[in-house]
Amino acid sequence: MDLFSSVTLGDLELANRVAMAPLTRMRSGDSGVPGDLVVEHYAQRASIGLIVTEGTYPNHESQAFVGQPGIVTDEQVAGWRRVAEAVHARGGRIVLQVMHGGRVTHPDTNGGRRVVAPSAIAIDGVARTSTGKHPYPVPHALSTEEVRDVVRDFRRAAERAVEAGLDGVEIHGANGYLLHEFLAPSSNVRDDEYGGSPENRARLVVEVVTAVAGAIGAGRVGLRISPEHGIQDALEPDRDDVLATYGALLDQLRPLGLAYLSVLHREPAGDLVQELRRRFGGHLMVNSGFSTVTTRDEAVALIEAAHADVVAVGRPVIANPDLVERWAGEHPENEPRTHLFYASGAEGYTDYPALRAG
Repeated sequence: MDLFSSVTLGDLELANRVAMAPLTRMRSGDSGVPGDLVVEHYAQRASIGLIVTEGTYPNHESQAFVGQPGIVTDEQVAGWRRVAEAVHARGGRIVLQVMHGGRVTHPDTNGGRRVVAPSAIAIDGVARTSTGKHPYPVPHALSTEEVRDVVRDFRRAAERAVEAGLDGVEIHGANGYLLHEFLAPSSNVRDDEYGGSPENRARLVVEVVTAVAGAIGAGRVGLRISPEHGIQDALEPDRDDVLATYGALLDQLRPLGLAYLSVLHREPAGDLVQELRRRFGGHLMVNSGFSTVTTRDEAVALIEAAHADVVAVGRPVIANPDLVERWAGEHPENEPRTHLFYASGAEGYTDYPALRAG
């Protein structure tokens, strides 16, 4: 197999093995409704095998960024419907990443609502809010009953995504947001059934993914994880504990028959990722992480060596809406303008040139 061959992940039929990694771009305004600019951005990238959208909040208190889209209100659903229709009109496939920000937010970002987490432990750092930078607050530790409400919110978000016409959802269990906070021993010091042992710390993610798969069909559901990433104080320094925690997670998810597992790790071909792949037993998407940009050569090599079924790519897709065509023909690439990644307009978002105009 090669990077430019087709592949089927559950119910998702992809024209090639390049995925657009979920990329926070903060272009949906105060309402969290994807507008014309967001529609154009995703439609431009429809030749990518699978678009995974930016993280999208399943309830209002889970909003992590100013300008982040949601999938809560009818207006937000309608906005995503326009995105899905535009991508499908160009022959693309798109799934919605559902992301609960957990403690990675601030009341000045989520409309004055509380900030929640597994435990009342604040991130050591500052949140970028609509009123400037502020220290992250000590979050409210979710009660056992409130944790179960999180499961309901993820399930409803997935149902709304499918109602909007998207091809499926990716559950965000990575990068230090709420589900990852439950997995990581540094952020989860609970003493109920959702804390303590590796099996208990994995419980919420198992329940969320199982509920979503039951609601929309497992063949439409992917899960993204980032073991050992160490970002936003979700620290996992003990390899044995990582294997125990993520092994328990994937052993329980394996029978569901999910569309794919997406793993963000600095060594996608390494022992940890390949062991997790074995435990999962299904299709693997890999992403080599934030520290280096994924190159064409790396992506080609990962697929040709059968280390993964799909490669998720971030910054090159931002700068090259037609990245697959460029990589297939070994054409030059546009350089990403990093200072515009989190701006608010078309510049650095929809104005990157394609190889062919029109």
